[in-house]
Formats: sequence, C-alpha cells, structure tokens
Amino acid sequence: MAGRTVRVRGLPAGLPPDRLADKLTIHFLRSRNGGGDIAEVRVLPGPPPCALVTFEALEVAQRILKAKNHTLAIGEKHYPLEVTAHVVELSPDEVARSRQLLPTG
Repeated sequence: MAGRTVRVRGLPAGLPPDRLADKLTIHFLRSRNGGGDIAEVRVLPGPPPCALVTFEALEVAQRILKAKNHTLAIGEKHYPLEVTAHVVELSPDEVARSRQLLPTG
C-alpha cells in the first residue's frame, strides 16, 4: 500500500460518508483526472472531513499527485480538492518494534 494512497482534503462537510466516497471514486477513476483503478476509498470524519484513496497501481497515485487541479463537482457546486501523498505516522511503540526486527550487522 506504500505510495499508492493519497490524502484528499477540501471535501464538503454536509454529505454522508458513503455518498462522498462514491463521488470521489467516480472522480479518481476518470482518466481525464489522471485516475485509474481504485482499491479503497475511506472517508475520515472531520471537521473538516478528509479521505484516503488507495489506487491499485503506484503509477496512478503518482499521476494524481502531479495533476495540479482537482475539483469535485456535486450538483451545481464545485469543491477544489487538495491532494497530497499519505504518509503513515508510526507510534513510538511501532517504531521500537520495527527497530527490533531490523538485522544488526
């Protein structure tokens, strides 16, 4: 999953998460938006809400990040989206565990 997930901000607050996920799926599937096959869309509660979109291929996520303007159209309204790479933050316990797994040399 590393590198295939992008974080999306700028989402409208009034939509149910399932409808918002559907709208994001449609937007990021379209080739004109740089999109492609999606593995998962997770809408995270706000305020403000944001979403994590995981693509099947790393190349699609990279294209999405390179595209400068993403605008989500819902009805008559248009929402400019901020799309950034999703970086997983590890807790101190997870960092300590991962260090224990590294070979010493």
